[in-house]
Amino acid sequence: MTDTPALNPDRTAFYDAIAPHNLAPLWERLHAMVTRTPTTPALPVQWDYDNVVRSFLMRSGGLITAKEAERRVLILENPGLKGHTSATHSLFAGLQLIMPGEVAPAHRHAASALRFVIEGRGAYTAVEGERAVMEPGDFIITPSWTWHDHGNETDSPVVWLDGLDIPIVRLFDASFAEPNNAESQSISRPIGDSLARFGANMVPVDWKPARASSPVFSYPYARSREALRTLSRNGDPDACHAYKLRYINPTSGASAMPTIGACMALLPAGFTSAPYRSTDGTFYTVVEGEGETVIGDTVFRWKPRDLFVVPSWATHHHKASSEAVLFSFSDRPVQEVLSLWREDRLGG
Repeated sequence: MTDTPALNPDRTAFYDAIAPHNLAPLWERLHAMVTRTPTTPALPVQWDYDNVVRSFLMRSGGLITAKEAERRVLILENPGLKGHTSATHSLFAGLQLIMPGEVAPAHRHAASALRFVIEGRGAYTAVEGERAVMEPGDFIITPSWTWHDHGNETDSPVVWLDGLDIPIVRLFDASFAEPNNAESQSISRPIGDSLARFGANMVPVDWKPARASSPVFSYPYARSREALRTLSRNGDPDACHAYKLRYINPTSGASAMPTIGACMALLPAGFTSAPYRSTDGTFYTVVEGEGETVIGDTVFRWKPRDLFVVPSWATHHHKASSEAVLFSFSDRPVQEVLSLWREDRLGG
């Protein structure tokens, strides 16, 4: 019978001897490091926006101003990653509140960010001198190292989902950040300029890309919804995804941001997806409709504005009790570039 390492006194003495020299035995850790299938401490988790989260978010509006906080955000932290300030191992998620008359000051940072509007309309995000007016369901990006600020000139609160690649940037020890001298950046381009220049399968004749991110930074929900509606009329749903589209950089066909991939899916009423899993842990929010998502033995029943996480390699399926629209984001673009991404269409 072979002795286990923990019960072998010679091995224990050896480990104690090498530890002060910053050495360790790989054979003691190898199986935990190189696993046969993906493992993650991230857990399935759901947030009920209307009945739980919203009241706390509005309370925060009376506790601290947007200027004082710089960004008034409630972190959506995965319970399996307590203290890591992340929703999945690689991505941050939070809900940002801008009260009437407030401005979240201009700054820029190495981390890339997305905004997905949850509640309210008429606030704005400004990116590199162009403002986008925010409507529910709009998808807006803030590419790495671009100046951006947010403001609310309406008489109602506005809330959006923030998704950032902060854990990825942190992994590479590559974080930089810089405040602007002004609360709001100067506006140099009219609203809708980037969509007009790059959103019609055309680009200005002499344009050259300055970064890997999309030059379009605001993707209106009305356009996304119509694209899904048309897709649903023209063919049968995919067994695993129903009708699902990904947001792209229109000049390259790649993801809108190199580190975060975002998608929108339309699930017909009564549709149940086939079991599916993939290596990219995915964050979802419900835009329209009601239904449920089953992740292993966990069942999340959802309605508009609810949010939930499907961890990496977790088998799951969706069931729509009414026609539903789900927005999602993950680190799939990074995994694909590194040849790490894998899916398993168990029923597709």
